Amino acid sequence: MAHPILVTGAAGGAQGSTGRQITSLLLQQGILVRALVHKLDSRSDELRQQGAEVVKGDLLDSASIHSAMRGVRRAYFTYPVTDGLLEAATTFAATARDAALELVVNNSQYQGTPGDPAFRSLTRVASFRNLQHRLADRIFDWARVGAVHLQAPPYYENVRALVTRSVAEQSTVYLPWGEDTTVIPLVGAEDVSRVAAALLANPGVPTQNAYALIGETPSVREITEALARAIGRPIRYVAITDEQWAAAVKERLGPHALDHLSHLWQTFRKGEERYQTTDAIPVVTGRNPQTLEEFFRENAGSFASSSQEA
Repeated sequence: MAHPILVTGAAGGAQGSTGRQITSLLLQQGILVRALVHKLDSRSDELRQQGAEVVKGDLLDSASIHSAMRGVRRAYFTYPVTDGLLEAATTFAATARDAALELVVNNSQYQGTPGDPAFRSLTRVASFRNLQHRLADRIFDWARVGAVHLQAPPYYENVRALVTRSVAEQSTVYLPWGEDTTVIPLVGAEDVSRVAAALLANPGVPTQNAYALIGETPSVREITEALARAIGRPIRYVAITDEQWAAAVKERLGPHALDHLSHLWQTFRKGEERYQTTDAIPVVTGRNPQTLEEFFRENAGSFASSSQEA
């Protein structure tokens, strides 16, 4: 491609880091990438060494987005679980429209599968953050920039972040997920990144404007058992209340993320929706999705106890 692909969130965050993975996947194919980062540091230096054009910018600053989008025809949009999603999406969509972009791959959230009467409905949302994503999807659609929405459930990386400390210290998962039969739809950030990279790299136009990406639908018991097999020791699950969980994580999670996840757990506990894996990942990438157990095995070191490390 003669034009660089703009990738936001390219430095990567604490968990999924889809922007960073997409940047690497595109560069490996010899595709020009303009990597938008919030600050210049060792992570941006590494991207530059890989061959990316690194630019510093803020998704809430229209001037920096306008500059980053100059000469671009395709882009990836993602925004962290903090305040400002709608403002950032509106700024990005408006700038993309002015720049006549042909494709924006938007990192959204799971909203049901196409054909479901509740699909993308504004009347059935898991959290305020989920509502924001549904509105952001429509903003991109209205901008007519060829938007494609990747609608994913929580990542495997989210589960790892939630349980690493308690598993390492006590071989126990403490979460407000209710009974161990509760189903938690999940997907690996690696697969979300591969879908995005494949859509961005393909010179053709995507066949649909939304892809529901569910890699697995394990119960809480199956999640715990997969982790136990992966790290080679017994793991138990202890259900706690929403209040206990909020008190335990409030120092690590901002209020926006805490509110979103608390409402998400309540939605999963109700068990009103029958989640099913989707075929979008193998259809778009030609590869089967990463399994949760494979992810745990690749990250087994994260759950090592102090005695094991010694």
